[in-house]
Amino acid sequence: MRPIGRRGFVTGATAAALTVTGATAAGGTPGAGRVTSGGAPVPSGLGEGAAPGARAADPPDVRRWPFRAPEFRGVWMATVANRDWPSRTGLPAAEQRAELLAHLDRAVERRLNTVVLQVRPTADALWPSPYEPWAQCLTGTQGRDPGWDPLGTAVEEAHARGLQLHAWFNPYRVANHTDPGRLVPGHPARLHPEWVLPYGGKLYYDPGQPEVRRFVQDAMLDAVRRYDIDAVHWDDYFYPYPVAGQTFGDDETYARYGGGFRDKASWRRNNIDLLVSETAARIKGIKKDVAFGISPFGVWRNAATDPAGSDTSTGVQTYDDLYADTRKWIREGWIDHVVPQLYWHIGQSGADYAKLLPWWAGVVRGTGVGLYIGEALYKAGDPAQARAWQDRTELSRHLTLADGHPEVGGHCFFAAREVTADRIGAMATVVADHYPTRVRAPRR
Repeated sequence: MRPIGRRGFVTGATAAALTVTGATAAGGTPGAGRVTSGGAPVPSGLGEGAAPGARAADPPDVRRWPFRAPEFRGVWMATVANRDWPSRTGLPAAEQRAELLAHLDRAVERRLNTVVLQVRPTADALWPSPYEPWAQCLTGTQGRDPGWDPLGTAVEEAHARGLQLHAWFNPYRVANHTDPGRLVPGHPARLHPEWVLPYGGKLYYDPGQPEVRRFVQDAMLDAVRRYDIDAVHWDDYFYPYPVAGQTFGDDETYARYGGGFRDKASWRRNNIDLLVSETAARIKGIKKDVAFGISPFGVWRNAATDPAGSDTSTGVQTYDDLYADTRKWIREGWIDHVVPQLYWHIGQSGADYAKLLPWWAGVVRGTGVGLYIGEALYKAGDPAQARAWQDRTELSRHLTLADGHPEVGGHCFFAAREVTADRIGAMATVVADHYPTRVRAPRR
């Protein structure tokens, strides 16, 4: 089966150093370095707009926001392994909720307008899903009811603050271990062991099985039906990142379903194309105003591999290693926006931010697909990172460079913990230099 074509449904619109989405960073002092690049204090107010703690009964007066083009100003909030939130497992519901609201308030204070909340971290859910168990990151025990509805609360409270809430799902990751017996009894991966493959110390659903593809769509789209989310968001994990000396064991699946493809790589890419195109069609069939965005690893292909690729020399290429043809998804119009993770500094050898930015601008040009750039806030001030990341103005320079490319509609920062800690004032510098007032987020 081939993916549905564009006109069928769309309207409008190496190694560890490169696999950065799950990276962690040391914390900092909240509010430290709250200065502009010129040394002046950054005001924490919103200019014209809402108070940080506004609730549904006191909605933001968006009519008073400055009249200017919408701009995407996002932050990722990762829940896998309690990376950003909750701060640890087993917190009482009231403390979990208070931490969530504090993150939302900080996003408002930083004049952001979109929170990308991870709601399906490891084939479990941050809402009462009929398909999958409650997420382990909440209570410490997968399947245990936390006593409240985190996704429902996040949507309501984000909207009360004038923020968009994008629900972030990971389609195929089942567990960060390889023991199915550690999953809650009744977990779909235990009921259907034939769906699951171990690889690189983790468990994954097999993307080549049509039953798997349908199930993961059903599980994710349940949230679209039940909640007023603004977008469905996927990160960079499709087929898993390569692990040296290991083989993803889908030979049997390929033998069953791979007829008609010239090789396994082409078949795998078609499997992911089907996941993307089918999900896009189903989202629009449920709610036409819910956007669909994907945040891929920042290199589609190196130019040495493909003349259409970027002037890079990374060890990972999404097309060849993750079987994710992100450029095709844009050209076909299957997604509404793309958020490439350009987690490198300006001038970095092999993956220069200043070279990747215009490449992505060229990919989206004329397609109607929005381009928002994923920014590595987590690297700023990390002593393990390159010298460029010890300069609090590095990220601000990224945004200045992007200003010269009209295709770029905004930026998204990884991640919420660093938005709060801001260890060397990199986020405060971005706010002072580029976010003088609040603005609306783009809509489809």
